[in-house]
Amino acid sequence: MELITSALIRAPHGFPTREGGVSVGAFASLNAAVSVGDERAHVEENLRRLAQAAQVDLSRLLTVSQVHGDRVLQARPGGAPGVVSPPLGEADALWTQEPGVAVGIRTADCLPILLEDPVGRRVAAAHAGWRGVLSEIAARTLEALEAAGSRAGDLRVAIGPCIQRCCFEVDGELPERFERAFGAEVVVRVPGKEKRHLDLPLAVRRTLVRAGVPEVQVEAIAACTSCDRRFFSHRRDRGVTGRHLSFITCSST
Repeated sequence: MELITSALIRAPHGFPTREGGVSVGAFASLNAAVSVGDERAHVEENLRRLAQAAQVDLSRLLTVSQVHGDRVLQARPGGAPGVVSPPLGEADALWTQEPGVAVGIRTADCLPILLEDPVGRRVAAAHAGWRGVLSEIAARTLEALEAAGSRAGDLRVAIGPCIQRCCFEVDGELPERFERAFGAEVVVRVPGKEKRHLDLPLAVRRTLVRAGVPEVQVEAIAACTSCDRRFFSHRRDRGVTGRHLSFITCSST
């Protein structure tokens, strides 16, 4: 299993590539979602391997049913040891301060965002497609951490592999909406092309900095899920693909 990590974050965490699982075909090999049509037994074995990488019991690798919104849930363990825990509810981010609990987010082009408060010992994971970027799910996650006692200035944030501006073409009203919300730099005009390209990681970085996270404490990993065949990509593979489960584990030290 290959896990991409951030030098900023101290807690055990990882942005997995698609290698290291047992799924086959379009879902080969570390697919973490039953909803895409993969065999449940394969997905559960993949989740067991991810839980081991996260250094937690399988029941303590917690997720949500993602809906492209801005709801944030607190994650608390409660399942039987060694059993896959069901999603905690409909949301696009979750956080925890329970030592030995990992929170995870599924993506295949969308942005996986991992947040750590090394002072208050809290962690969070957020999922952001373009809708989540516009609704500022990253800021809502930060607010949930602040409500629990964290300070924005203490946070370390890593934005994982996602579709980058090289591949994320859009048209219609989206370019103007993003420019109004995040500045002209997030919209890239390519000579000879009518469509515009959006820089979603830059938009999230600006959201976090506006919310009080120091810019030097935000890392965007420069890997494009659409360009790089190590990753699942909903756009590149026309919807028939697996899902990554990026995670971060709350540590007591």
